[in-house]
Amino acid sequence: MSDAQKVADRPGAAPPGANSVDRFFKITARGSTFAREVRGGFATFFTMAYILVLNPIILGSAKDKYGHTLDGAELVTATALVAALMTIIMGVGGNLPLALAAGLGLNAVVAFQIAPLMSWSDAMGLVVLEGLLICVLVVTGLREAVMHAIPQALKQAISVGIGLFIAFIGFVDAGFVSRIPDIANTTVPVQLGATGALSGWPILVFCLGVLLTIGLLARKVKGAILISILAMTVVAIVINSVADIKSWGLTTPKVPDDIVAAPEFGLIGDFSLFGSFGETTVITVVLLIFTLLLSDFFDTMGTVVGITAEAGLLDEEGKVPNVGRVLLIDGAAAVAGGAASSSSATSYIESAAGVGEGARTGFSNLITGGLFAVALFLTPLLTIVPMQAAAPALVAVGFLMMTQVKNIDWDKYEIAIPAFLTIAVMPFTYSITNGIGAGFLAFVLIKTVLGKAKEIHWLLWGTAALFLVYFAINPIQQLFGVK
Repeated sequence: MSDAQKVADRPGAAPPGANSVDRFFKITARGSTFAREVRGGFATFFTMAYILVLNPIILGSAKDKYGHTLDGAELVTATALVAALMTIIMGVGGNLPLALAAGLGLNAVVAFQIAPLMSWSDAMGLVVLEGLLICVLVVTGLREAVMHAIPQALKQAISVGIGLFIAFIGFVDAGFVSRIPDIANTTVPVQLGATGALSGWPILVFCLGVLLTIGLLARKVKGAILISILAMTVVAIVINSVADIKSWGLTTPKVPDDIVAAPEFGLIGDFSLFGSFGETTVITVVLLIFTLLLSDFFDTMGTVVGITAEAGLLDEEGKVPNVGRVLLIDGAAAVAGGAASSSSATSYIESAAGVGEGARTGFSNLITGGLFAVALFLTPLLTIVPMQAAAPALVAVGFLMMTQVKNIDWDKYEIAIPAFLTIAVMPFTYSITNGIGAGFLAFVLIKTVLGKAKEIHWLLWGTAALFLVYFAINPIQQLFGVK
């Protein structure tokens, strides 16, 4: 037997020819390649690059208690900087294809619920406090313990629910599905297109993108998702140059006048850690932190489990590799987001686009994070991808994640009903946290009524109690006179 064969046969030995980078990230060991990781990194970036536009719009459109607003250019810099640093740190420290950036939903809470009660620096200080509390929960092992206490079938349901949720996001963001205004007194909440029918060039780009993506996936073309994003971006640029289009949404696909834009770091470090306690009541501050904490905690948990499961990286017990480090880095991202005034940063479900391209390690994060770093200087160039070109990737990834539904035992009601609620509530309420909460509460209730309360892990009892508070937060606020 040759020396090469001996090395190959040795348990745990790196494959012949593997370099130090390969061994560090376990690229070959996880069945991936450098090409797949690079493609995955690009795909993830392009599906979440919208945050460079959307986060400044959300935070920049709100005023704090004193009527102050945040500068748009500084928000772009802060958003890109935090995304770049934390995504790279997650790649190196957690070795998962899991990118991070300012969390949608969390930024809306900061902008429209917290900022009106205090100054911007005080509001961002609350985000830092929430992130520090997350880190404490990780260090004490509580956050990881909660993840391990979740039954495997519920973890699979979380992944499936996220798949439907991310597909719904794609349909909505592309304009294929839109909300029917309540003023119309309709009984149907959403409709096809903006008027009940598909119309306009942007929708055509999306539909062609979906057809192209699923066609490439069906033929198992390498780089299918990334090819679709790039191809439809080119198509969108051409269409935009020859057609009279009123709006593409947040991003207009046209070659920018200026390719380079200098970053502006004015918001970095502009936060007050305990200033909020002097602006409003302690009860209000506690409830605001609790709202941020619970949303961040379970959004991340669902995302980490869903992405890891889709990548096939869960171990035999359904555990996430390096979960302690992964959760600690995610908590640190919340701290970094508050410290940079870009709102709480968190793990992104759009990372599933990279996984769909074959990414299985943190090496893909180096690509995604590197592109966010480049975006600090080339924002005009890297934000020309319209959502109509990127959204087909979310629909395709939704299908890929949906396939895990076959692993759930639908004949066993004590797990099937909680799984169903988890899956259904996520897209229907547009929230990962709500879906997880509904599933947890149903699981605890059904186990109890079946006389199997002893089978429920004590952490699930505690988590279910917290979700009761979460769903009843409005009456609790009224009880304590909090507005």
